[in-house]
Amino acid sequence: MKKSTSYTMRDVARLAGVSVTTVSSVVNRKGGIRPKLAQRVEDAIATLDYHPNEVARSLKVNRTFTLGVVVPDVSNFFFNTILQVVEAKARRRGYSVLLCDSHEDPMEERDLLRTLISRRVDGILLASAQSDLTESHLARRRPPIVCFDREPAGFKGRVVVIDNVLASYEATRHLIELGHQRIAAISGPETTVTGSGRVEGFRKALQEAGMPIPEGYIRPGGFTLEGGYRAAVEILRLSNPPTAIFATNNRMSLGLMRALKDLGLACPQDVSVCGFDDFDWSELFTPRLTMIVQPTFQIGELATEMLLQVIKAPDHHLEAGAESRVVLQAELRVGESTVPPAGCSDHSRSNSIPPRPRSSDATEHAA
Repeated sequence: MKKSTSYTMRDVARLAGVSVTTVSSVVNRKGGIRPKLAQRVEDAIATLDYHPNEVARSLKVNRTFTLGVVVPDVSNFFFNTILQVVEAKARRRGYSVLLCDSHEDPMEERDLLRTLISRRVDGILLASAQSDLTESHLARRRPPIVCFDREPAGFKGRVVVIDNVLASYEATRHLIELGHQRIAAISGPETTVTGSGRVEGFRKALQEAGMPIPEGYIRPGGFTLEGGYRAAVEILRLSNPPTAIFATNNRMSLGLMRALKDLGLACPQDVSVCGFDDFDWSELFTPRLTMIVQPTFQIGELATEMLLQVIKAPDHHLEAGAESRVVLQAELRVGESTVPPAGCSDHSRSNSIPPRPRSSDATEHAA
């Protein structure tokens, strides 16, 4: 008896009583086959335990039907959600996904990109740990690369990002409007576009309100829980600690909340907290956190679709036009973790807060 690995499409076609072309259409999910006929093919495939020879298929069509995805932290809830979206969309289109974690290390990221290219993936989705991709040929080489979440300087290809400066501006403005005069921030790596952009938005809002940033009020947390915890402890032990803290990603928000608990401080009675990036179980937090919420599902969908379109018609998409850069807006979702500071009345707040700029002015400031 033949081993299952030696069966071919011709064997499946013979058992199902159909043509090899029909078997190929079913295997490759091309559609257009009558349901009863397709079921006969599926039954024959199951009986023979037939598995298509993907290597032979790749050689024939010059594709591996594989996408590479490089993220800086696979344990981050934000990237986890995007990966779920990417994998589901890719699978529906007949692609598998190779996941790589750069651990926020530019050198490791470059090694991973070389590995994916040597594996002949059809395209790469990249959330870069590098602030500058001067190798502009990455945008035009084979395979195509689409950047998401982060847009490194020097990259001329397609990107899907949010306006990080404006998002942080809005978060900080929310704290200012509550009456907070002492506002600190836990920042991500300023070598990344997200890290520097979110700090820029924080600074712009305070500068616009005429509020100084005391020494030690911006502390690096490295986008990690441990870093967020360490930065929060340092901030809260200052001689004149803040009444509100803005943590610029979700893991640092968790570190901040743990630090408050360990130091015996209550949120929001002692310190108001605003975070960045939502996650599924944030609703279970007490108090419910005020967060900047990114359109995570939309980012994953658009980036994957953009990449698949380039793979399908590389010549048509050779030149990156205006439509190749998509900038989405995040949403400030106010919870219970941000309140006016103790002793701040509505009257004193209304007299001390400068008027909010028009939307167009705020956007211009944050661009």
